[in-house]
This record gives sequence, C-alpha cells and structure tokens, in this order.
Amino acid sequence: MMTLKLSVSILVIFFLLNIFQCSSEVLYIPVTKDASTLQYIIEVGQKTPLIPTKLLLHLGGKSLWVDCTNSTTQTSSTYKSAVCNSTECSMAKSYGCGDCKFRSELQPGCNNNTCYIWGENPIKKMYHDGSEVAEDVLTIGSSPGVLVTLPQFVFTCLIDPYMLEKLADGVTGFGQTTPITIPNQLGSDPRFSRKFGMCLSSSTTSRGIIFIGPSPYYVYNPKKIDISNDLAYTKLLVNKRGFLLTDEYYFQMSSIRVAGQDVPLNKTLLIINKKRHGTDGTSISTAIPYTILHTTFYDSVKTAFINALPKNVTIVEPPPMSPFATCFSSENIKSTNVGPEVPPIDIVFYKPSVFWRIYGANSMIQVSKDVMCLAFVRQDQTWLPSIVIGGYQLEENLLVFDLPGRKIGFSSSLNLKQTSCSEYDNTIMDKVPF
Repeated sequence: MMTLKLSVSILVIFFLLNIFQCSSEVLYIPVTKDASTLQYIIEVGQKTPLIPTKLLLHLGGKSLWVDCTNSTTQTSSTYKSAVCNSTECSMAKSYGCGDCKFRSELQPGCNNNTCYIWGENPIKKMYHDGSEVAEDVLTIGSSPGVLVTLPQFVFTCLIDPYMLEKLADGVTGFGQTTPITIPNQLGSDPRFSRKFGMCLSSSTTSRGIIFIGPSPYYVYNPKKIDISNDLAYTKLLVNKRGFLLTDEYYFQMSSIRVAGQDVPLNKTLLIINKKRHGTDGTSISTAIPYTILHTTFYDSVKTAFINALPKNVTIVEPPPMSPFATCFSSENIKSTNVGPEVPPIDIVFYKPSVFWRIYGANSMIQVSKDVMCLAFVRQDQTWLPSIVIGGYQLEENLLVFDLPGRKIGFSSSLNLKQTSCSEYDNTIMDKVPF
C-alpha cells in the first residue's frame, strides 16, 4: 500500500441524506472544540461491546474512518469486513479488492477477499490506499434526545498510525455524494429530513451542536428561540475535483464588502473553473481553523479594512510564527456584544441585499494582551478554491443545509440575539450515552 501527500488544502463540509419524510424529531450531535488543535470533534459509539470513539468533524469526507491499529486489543464481535464485489464495496465506490499482505496475521483493517478505498487525513493533507471497507455497530446522537443505532454501519478501517498524526481517533464522513457517509446511511431512518444545521461553539469548554432533521432549531437566551429564522440563503454547489479529493461544499457568492463598500476583486475567481479541474470558487471547511483568501483577495480586503478603521488604531507587526499578516494594537479598539468594534465584512451572495455579515468576534483574534489580528490567512490558491471559509469564521453562527432546495443558509453572530451555539437545551444534550 502507498501513502500519498498532496499539496492541496483538503476541505470539509457536510451532509447528503436520502431520507423519505419529515418528522418533528431532531438528532442532536454534540461538537467539542479541542483547545490544543482547534479541531472540532464529535463522539460516536462503535463496536460490540459499545465503546466511545472521538472523530474529527470533516464535512467533506467520503466515509467515516477509524483507527484499527489497536483493534486486536479492542475486538468487536460484530465487525465484518466487506467481501469483494459486495453491495458494501459498491456503496463505498471501492477502487479494488485483495488479500491482507501487510500484516502477519489477519485483523480488522487487514483481511482477505475484501475491498479498499482511499483513507484521508485532512489536517496533514494525506491519502492512503489501504482503507478496508467494513461494517459494525454505530450509535450516534445524545440522550435523552433522539439516539440512533445502526447495526450494520459501513465505514473504513485503517491500521497505519502515520495517518492518525494530528487527528483524533479518526475522521467523520459528511461528504455530499458518497453513499457511505454518516448522513447518507442515516437515510434508512424515516424520522429525519434532508435539512441540517451546524452551530460551532467558540468555547473549548462548552459544546456546539449539529442538528439533523427539520427546523426549528432551538437555543435559549434564556427564552427558547428558533435560530433557524432570518437566514441569508445562497445556492449550494457541488464541485467534483477528482477521485482523491473530498466532497467539498461550495456556495455561490458574488463579492465582498468591507464597511458597506465593495472590495475590488477579480470576480472570475469566484466561479468554479471546470476547465482547470474545478479550481477557484468558494468552499467551506471545518478542518482548517481560519478562512484562507487568495492573495489578491486578501490584499484588497486588508486595504479596505485598514482604511475603514478609526485613525487612532495602530498597525503593529504580527507575532513570530503567526499565520496572520495584519495585526493591530488593541489599545484603541472597543469591545461590543459582537466582538471588537471593527468594520464588518460582508460575504455577498447572488445580489447585494443578500449577504452573510462577519462581525469582529469572527474577523479578529486576540493573539496577545495588547495585539489582535485580522483572522484571515493570505495564501496562493492558484489550483485551489479562491476562498475557503474556516472554522473560526463559522463559530457562533448557524449554517443550515437545505439539500432538496440545493441551498445553504447563514445566520450572523448569535451574539446579536444574546445567545450562542452552546445555549441548547441541556436536558437534551446532557450526556452522550456511550
């Protein structure tokens, strides 16, 4: 088997469910922000007997894959590798079948007459062709809310420790097209609709939430409020870039505004370029911590942002080894309920009146006692999406994926409503029962 490293940003994002009817039930999945890595983690139950498994929230993943390196000491009585040419192999879009040739003994992750797909590490931007297709019990959700157990959940199993570097135990799969992603397999349960919400917490001590099922989606302030109201929607796009690349979620946008003024951009870079293998366009990722902007986009936003700041705000040098290129003394920057008082940044969708506004809480980051920086990364995106919206910009915002309508909705900061993504009903989200 071989390991392949690609010089591309592997993105992430989210659900496709083939679900038959709507219901009043909603599946709640807690999301934790890891303090050291800034990764977003969900927890599922897997195997027999059931054990908790932490997984990176990878919205563009083609499958759920887990670490099977220690599977011989954590055996499962319900684990079953997929037989060559089986329905499971077809669902997984396997590239081929074979026997175990890289372990001295058969074990989960290395069996005879089974099929393989490519496993991926979206943090290290790596692929591995030895991901065994298998099935086992999976339990997902939280109690006493809706809890779903799938007795024959199809997933992939890797036994290469190198692929786990910088990750939790494995990776969730929430891509759009592969049948073995978590949401696609949940499609066998008729309780849920093809509409989903994701609300990431900015806190490392309070969890955010993924809603699977029909809105309304409720949090508290302290009254119960529906945060799925008043969203700005735009077209959700599919960009099939190649068999190794993730099922990235792209969306339609037309411009960027800073302090209400359009920023000069090469707008052809906002359109997916099919002639250049799906480069350009705008995608979303929870596997990268901060939004990446094409170098020309970043320079235009930076200039407009500085020009719109009060004159008494001082530009300072970024800290050593910082990913940020534009920083300021925080001495004269005031605080508001939506973060530092700085010019708002608007991501404009298909017309000027429909936009997602990014306030200071999501556009600025405090890097030291006296310095805060523009929380965007300048990067050459020549063969990549021109813009990749990262996790920091998504925090305390609700994103709703309306897949039948092929559209995605954005709220602005929930701080405007005196609430947050962690203010869900704690009687529902009190604990994960595995």
